[in-house]
Amino acid sequence: MSAAETDSGTTFFDNIFIKHEFAIRRVHSLLGIVPLGLYMVIHLTTNASLLNGSETFQRAVFLIHSPGKLLPVIEWGGIFLPLIFHAGIGIWIAKTGRSNVSRYAFTSNKRYVWQRYTGFIALVYLFFHILHLHGWLHAHIWLSMIQPVGFGQFKPYNAASSLVGAMQGYFWPAFYLIGVWACVYHLANGLWTAGITWGLWISPKAQERATKVCVALGLGLAVIGTSAWWAAVAPGETEMAKYKAVEDRMYKASVEAGLVSPNPEKRTDEAETAE
Repeated sequence: MSAAETDSGTTFFDNIFIKHEFAIRRVHSLLGIVPLGLYMVIHLTTNASLLNGSETFQRAVFLIHSPGKLLPVIEWGGIFLPLIFHAGIGIWIAKTGRSNVSRYAFTSNKRYVWQRYTGFIALVYLFFHILHLHGWLHAHIWLSMIQPVGFGQFKPYNAASSLVGAMQGYFWPAFYLIGVWACVYHLANGLWTAGITWGLWISPKAQERATKVCVALGLGLAVIGTSAWWAAVAPGETEMAKYKAVEDRMYKASVEAGLVSPNPEKRTDEAETAE
């Protein structure tokens, strides 16, 4: 028996969870909605704005990066740490939970199974999504190793052109579409289960009304997410060149106006902008 195990066979972490399960489950469900769910809605909507043109999208990315050196603090405090907690507790719940869908094919049982499956798919998707576009870390040595093999491809100050360039081929478009749909289902169904956890809809009628709201939210977000996906995968090399010309013009004008701080690392042509 390891030191982490008790006489009953449960681990130290199991005991911690069991002791504080009421609070942990509520924090887990809350973080899945705010900030993670809210961020996903904003993120997909921002990416879908590329359908309106690269100028609209680049303007939104400039705004996102306007906090400057505070941005990593915001990202870790508002996205990554909540995501790590939510994913860790979600994995524990999935491993210890039991589904009776094989015996009782009720909708709620199927929802439980699909919530678990989409959670794992979403976790894998986010893991590689961050690596593919942002490289996990912004250390020069690390980026110099992963960028030649196709990771860390997104450049915020050449947002549309670098995003479209990263989505060329067949694998990444298919991977992203499945991942986005999994995230959308996980959020919409998770909102419904969070209402149960927090006691917001307990009666059958209340749950029926909540189901309609969550389905509508899921369908709407699926449309936005698919639009964001299409905006990234549909353009070709000609559109990429046009996007980059717009981005370079906007970058130069924004730097001259003092709206954006010069940062060659956030651009595609680092050597050119460093001159």
